[in-house]
Amino acid sequence: MGRINDKFNELKKINKKALITFITAGDPDLNTTIEIVKEMEAKGADIIELGIPYSDPIAEGPVIQEANARALKNNIKIKDVMEAVREIRKAVSVPLIYLLYFNCILKYGAKRFFEDCIQCGVDGLIIPDLPYEEKGELEDIAAEYALDIIPLVAPTSGDRIENIARNASGFLYCVSSLGVTGVRNDFGTDFEEFFSRINRSCGIPKAIGFGISTPEHIRALKGYCDGLIVGSAIVKLVGSSSCPAEAVKNVGEFVNSLRQAMDRE
Repeated sequence: MGRINDKFNELKKINKKALITFITAGDPDLNTTIEIVKEMEAKGADIIELGIPYSDPIAEGPVIQEANARALKNNIKIKDVMEAVREIRKAVSVPLIYLLYFNCILKYGAKRFFEDCIQCGVDGLIIPDLPYEEKGELEDIAAEYALDIIPLVAPTSGDRIENIARNASGFLYCVSSLGVTGVRNDFGTDFEEFFSRINRSCGIPKAIGFGISTPEHIRALKGYCDGLIVGSAIVKLVGSSSCPAEAVKNVGEFVNSLRQAMDRE
């Protein structure tokens, strides 16, 4: 059992839900990424996702696309993110997850990538462009290194929902609605029906992501799942801050407001 499993078990014992936060590594720079991760943990994030910058992030909306572009202008490479995670691990104990695209792993070399993930302290991967049906070889390597590949399931996944849910590890990433990531006002998803299908097949924790951006969203959705994922709203704060110190402060205050909404009855 790894840190992700342990974290959900820990939260379940005290009747809490996981607050999962996301930032793009290297936006605006890696030193600020390190400080933001520390601040998010301090303000109540239970699991933290780090997006590895990529030139064609097809699952992302404009906010995270722009963050990727800013990071790539800094010439951020995967090896640089690995070194930043080594530094983060000196101060942070929560599970850390990479969100990245399959081509990044291929270019880096799959075995080397997984070895470096374990050595620097990464606990899981989210690979949006890796179909469930094609993850076999990569999943075998991940199992060898005890690294969770966290699958995504959407309301449109249809008959595939059961298979995806049944074979998930770490947690199941439940996409809230159609489209790419980004701040939303509403979701248009029948969550009762969506989760009735998921819960018939899945015994591991479920987390909802895509579009969750306010404490009100947290309060409305937390009853359906074991965790909620907030990304674009945090990345937007980073991008709109006037300096790195302000970015750390703004993200910390926002994460604190999400934590309070998560814990309020």
